[in-house]
Amino acid sequence: MGKPIIPQRRGKGGLVYRSPSHRHLGDIRLVPDGEYKVEDIIHAPGRNAPLLLMSGNDGSSYLQIAVNGSFVGQKILSGSSAPVEKGNTLSLGQIPDGTYVHNIESKPGDGGKFCRTGGSSALVVSHGENVVLKLPSGKMRNFHPSCRATVGFVAGSGSKDIPVLKAGRNVHYLRSKAKRPYTVRGVAMNAVNHPHGGGNHQHIGRPSTVGRGTPPGRKVGRLSPKRRKS
Repeated sequence: MGKPIIPQRRGKGGLVYRSPSHRHLGDIRLVPDGEYKVEDIIHAPGRNAPLLLMSGNDGSSYLQIAVNGSFVGQKILSGSSAPVEKGNTLSLGQIPDGTYVHNIESKPGDGGKFCRTGGSSALVVSHGENVVLKLPSGKMRNFHPSCRATVGFVAGSGSKDIPVLKAGRNVHYLRSKAKRPYTVRGVAMNAVNHPHGGGNHQHIGRPSTVGRGTPPGRKVGRLSPKRRKS
């Protein structure tokens, strides 16, 4: 009996496909409105961007994704009265066009979902009923004006420029982020392990495209395009 293909195993969940919880220092969300001071810059093993340890006027402490150029002792503001300066958090409706932002909320109050990896940012393009942002992928996306974001780029943009030098280091680096360091082609597998496997030479042996209603064990290769609306 063959093993489930990798997409099935990943969808089922498990330690191999989950980023280890002990490598994450906490749930990183946008801070509430107020004034904060950067107490320390912390290395986060489960991320490729550092974190800021910030303290509020009431003695509370928060972790925040570090903005490029942060330093210990920096004053950071959050709220409608905050100026549009690097590191401050405002609603997208208050941020002018041409500004780079990160840690953007998908819905007002969710704490930030977009552009959280090292070196990433999105560009505020236009304002209207919705605020249009250009994401790092080049896609234009509409956001509610009440969604908050932090001004500036995420720190840690040079994390991928460090030479790997050997395969084992790459394995450990990607394991902390629950990413596979290598992939095996389906045609190189046995027939019991993958629909593309088997045969006297490496070939798919059937059409490489599959329908969107294909069951998980067969849904491999190129997916058929979505039906266009007339």
